[in-house]
Amino acid sequence: MDLLERYLDAEFSYPDVGASRTGTVPPGYRALRYRRRLGPELSFGRAAESLLTWRVHARLGLHPVASAPRAAPGVTVVCGLGAGPLRILMPCRVVWVREEDDLAGFAYGTLPGHPASGEESFLLERAGDGRVWFTVRAFTRPGRWYTRLAGPAGVLAQQAFARAYAGRLG
Repeated sequence: MDLLERYLDAEFSYPDVGASRTGTVPPGYRALRYRRRLGPELSFGRAAESLLTWRVHARLGLHPVASAPRAAPGVTVVCGLGAGPLRILMPCRVVWVREEDDLAGFAYGTLPGHPASGEESFLLERAGDGRVWFTVRAFTRPGRWYTRLAGPAGVLAQQAFARAYAGRLG
């Protein structure tokens, strides 16, 4: 069985599937919100295409393997951090997608084996003045023993990844 096949039929690892659409943070989860204005050199269309086709994840060195080339509800994606026996797998499934003239993004939820348990959304918005904003929102709690043990360091890592996503949208 290959890496992706292991997770195609997996259930979500948390009960509050879809809560990120409304911005609701379920009880017992830690909230993350990171928002950044993108530079004028980056067009909304180019950033949206990069986000929705897993290129942002690839540019972060997460080596995404997805069941479809573009984010869509039900698509499974497995990212990996590290190499060999120290590689940490992060399996997720897309919960919702938004593709409109001035709004693009998606949210995915964790599957069993992910270091965290919860949901993360990535959203690009083009404001009326043409400026493009990128927002990462998440509600998570530790999903594995080592993320529980990491404590505050895990929170800092999640914040660092949110900032890094914004820097790789081009």
